[in-house]
Amino acid sequence: MSLTRLPKPTAMKSDLSWLPALLQTSDALFPTGAYAHSFGFEEYARLTNLRDENGLRVFVEEHLLPALAAQELPYLRFAYNADDLATFCEIDREISAWKLAREMREASTQVGRRRLAALCVVNEQPGYREFTEAIARGEAFEHHLAVCALQSKVEGFPLAAALAAYFYQNIGGVCSAALKIIRIGQDGCQRVLRHALAASDEIIGKSLMVEREDAGWFDPLLEIAAMRHEFANERLFIS
Repeated sequence: MSLTRLPKPTAMKSDLSWLPALLQTSDALFPTGAYAHSFGFEEYARLTNLRDENGLRVFVEEHLLPALAAQELPYLRFAYNADDLATFCEIDREISAWKLAREMREASTQVGRRRLAALCVVNEQPGYREFTEAIARGEAFEHHLAVCALQSKVEGFPLAAALAAYFYQNIGGVCSAALKIIRIGQDGCQRVLRHALAASDEIIGKSLMVEREDAGWFDPLLEIAAMRHEFANERLFIS
């Protein structure tokens, strides 16, 4: 399917033929390199003396869920609904502008680049090639969120499934990083993850109400943590 002129997304298919591909590319085994990033959590934990399961739960509730509702999921939807490549690239550039800390921008594009490259290997599609060419022309930055939206458009994932998968990947990624940063076991991470997933319907529902001119989220503490991480004397994660 070409990105040059895309049809309007259709209603959810009656079958689940799209589900195996979504599960494959949402799994930690899929080589995006996201495991090497904490996306600001490492330095945040150091700054706030976050040490345990309860602290992780508070971090998810106060920082990740609001950002997903007000910015990340709305922009995923905007990109998914883009009618043409020019609009899609414009949304990718907006995503870049919202990422104030350099490490966060670079982490997003690194993971996006790895995801797009892996997608091209497992399922070569014209839409992937067209976006890659637009990136080479300097029209887009290849942010992970945009690549996830592109994949959902090209491979026919329903919007609801795309939003839910992105929600899970964001929460799951921080929980995975927490295992290496704070005193928490697998059971604790799973409890935090389940607690967050219980709010997924509410968060996704809120995101669907956000118009493009109102989308955005500013989190000064997390931005400062991401900026400080770049100059930390020691660190476990790239970002």
